[in-house]
Amino acid sequence: MRKKVIAGNWKMNMLPNETINFIEGLSQEIKDVKNEIILCVPYTDLFYALLTAQNTNIKIGAQNMHWKEKGAYTGEISGQMLKSIGVEYVIIGHSERRQYFAETDETVNLKVKSALENNLKPIICVGETLEQREHGETEKIIESQIKLALKDLTKEQIRAIIIAYEPVWAIGTGKTATPEEANNVIKYIRKQIKELYNEEIAENIIIQYGGSVKASNAEELFNMSDIDGALVGGASLNFKEFSEIVNKV
Repeated sequence: MRKKVIAGNWKMNMLPNETINFIEGLSQEIKDVKNEIILCVPYTDLFYALLTAQNTNIKIGAQNMHWKEKGAYTGEISGQMLKSIGVEYVIIGHSERRQYFAETDETVNLKVKSALENNLKPIICVGETLEQREHGETEKIIESQIKLALKDLTKEQIRAIIIAYEPVWAIGTGKTATPEEANNVIKYIRKQIKELYNEEIAENIIIQYGGSVKASNAEELFNMSDIDGALVGGASLNFKEFSEIVNKV
């Protein structure tokens, strides 16, 4: 049976002192939770988050990385740098990176490969826009994003990956795909993984849902057959709300 993975994406929020206080409090609220809990924090919070999360069941992730190990890439951070301080996870291909920073399926693939080479676990984001959804293109878009993101990855590499289905129209809007809608798309993602690899890998890969996940809808989402947790945005900044979401699993 697949485990549930709940990841908080703090985006460009939280200062170091807030990070320390948040993790100290959260660790007490979720100390008996058996599933995987991840906080993906800003670069400036990583060191403090890693120190505070020691001896807890909270894992720490980054929100982006460059695919090169080093070089003249002002403002960028490499997978090697993240791994050197103890980071375990990294979000790759979030829709905000695609929308504001020219992320493409091709750069997502390069970043995924680099993350795996550095023993980081990528959380790969895929999802359709509202316009694409209204034109009935959800499956076509998802299929393309999955195939390009996973291009040239081996069966062993794919086992270290988490996929997050985040319909762009549901991120930060208050709109949420119904549990049935989200589950159907995630089933389609499993179908794509089966075609690219095999049934065993498809059945075991972790696929989260993201898009206005909150305490009031988390349990219904988590009860669906193919949803393996959530990538939580705004609600992960609220200590009480996030701990409630985690404890719904």
